[in-house]
Amino acid sequence: MINDDLGPPLLVVRGITKTFAGVLALSGVDLEIARGEVHCVLGQNGAGKSTLIKTLAGVYSPDAGEIFWEGTPVTIADPVAAINLGIATMYQELDVVDGLTVAENIFLGHELDTLGMLRRGSANREARALLERLGHPDISPGREVGQLSPASKQIVSMARALSHDTKLIIMDEPSAVLDSEEVKNLFRVVRELTASGISVVYISHRLAEIREIGDRITVLKDGRSTASGLAASETSTADLIRLMTGRTVENVFPKAVPISPDAPVLLEVDGLAVHGVFDEVSFTVRAGQIVGLAGLVGAGRSEILEAIYGARKASSGRVSVGGKRLRPGSVRDAVDKGVGLSPEERKSQGLILDQPVYRNVTLSSFGRFARLAFLNERAERNAARGQLEALELRPADPERETRTLSGGNQQKILLARWLVHGTKVLLLDEPTRGVDVGARAEIYSLIRELAAAGTAIVIVSSEIEEVLGLADDVLVIADGRVVHAAPARSIREDEVLDLVMKGSAP
Repeated sequence: MINDDLGPPLLVVRGITKTFAGVLALSGVDLEIARGEVHCVLGQNGAGKSTLIKTLAGVYSPDAGEIFWEGTPVTIADPVAAINLGIATMYQELDVVDGLTVAENIFLGHELDTLGMLRRGSANREARALLERLGHPDISPGREVGQLSPASKQIVSMARALSHDTKLIIMDEPSAVLDSEEVKNLFRVVRELTASGISVVYISHRLAEIREIGDRITVLKDGRSTASGLAASETSTADLIRLMTGRTVENVFPKAVPISPDAPVLLEVDGLAVHGVFDEVSFTVRAGQIVGLAGLVGAGRSEILEAIYGARKASSGRVSVGGKRLRPGSVRDAVDKGVGLSPEERKSQGLILDQPVYRNVTLSSFGRFARLAFLNERAERNAARGQLEALELRPADPERETRTLSGGNQQKILLARWLVHGTKVLLLDEPTRGVDVGARAEIYSLIRELAAAGTAIVIVSSEIEEVLGLADDVLVIADGRVVHAAPARSIREDEVLDLVMKGSAP
């Protein structure tokens, strides 16, 4: 809730400009953050959101423009200066250190010590208090962070932000790894923070979240602020999309193509189980069919895909592709028989970020381009370029370093990889995570086009609307079990949510 009685705005940004190697990343951005408000920043991938965040966090220095903190002009020279002002940043790419404990991560860089001696007991107690404040007393301060789920790592990152004397917390896609109940807890924490006078900059591609948690909105497009200080409750979704994209983009799903009852079964999963993770999952997917797995984070959805793909060895059951049984725990056998996986954590599990785009596209098809143990890089580039142009990668440059591309374009690279390989069965885990509304529409169309061309697709998404909108049939997963299976058109979003909540109840 904005409090206008607390003096000047906490933060004012005027005309911020930033250029990288001749490319204008920010071009005169304006932003004003009131005390105790949730200010949402929207924009497509590449709009300048990350550059703006890093400028406020002291990672980048602006080329021009002014920053005022509590009414006084300031220079945020480095991250330490930002923290000293009271600005804490939670990045989308989790910045926790897996080899350290939870408490060590929370106080990393400002360790609790006396005369150079670490006070581990005090650190653990304060860490526990912060975790309880965030609604997660189940996370042990002494546990190694590398053993935690992505959702729990996000909580640790949030606790680290709160461990400082913070006046402004910048949250970049904080709900990306959270299920619906954890998002509710996140919103509870955000409201408590703003009630105590702390301001929050909230960045999300989920417009429904913006509507629920935001007070005001600033929209970026092509490095410029196309609107600043819009009332979240009074600005329509259509207007927000127009301001972000410069055009009207209907957030609708492509029309499904009827599946022939004679279409061959390409994927058969029979009694598949991983002990202690999920139990006896069975389903089939025909050529041209999309099957969606809906459920909460931790229900076993991603693990089912991993077991099908061979990245996780099943304890029982079998998987067949085109009538041929896959060897349990063998990724090579799955890939050879035509199975492809786009993993949940595409940057850490699916892509080699410092390699060029073409190498990521051909990664699973090196045999096609090898001659006497040497790779034919020209053939690699040509094969990649053809698929990237078909998928409308922007820019369609096979030589470009993969890390420089937006989330939507990185997802297209993974799709291109499996198209080059000639994949029959495509497993998509959170295919639109971190992808803006314009790129989402493109990816939805690509997925539906792949199905129409005869690919069998299994999709996992934390957004129930996405599962129901894309899939022909839906399996509802709770506590590692299939609790319901139905055609997507026959079940509503609230019914799915009710099933996953009941299924996961103790």
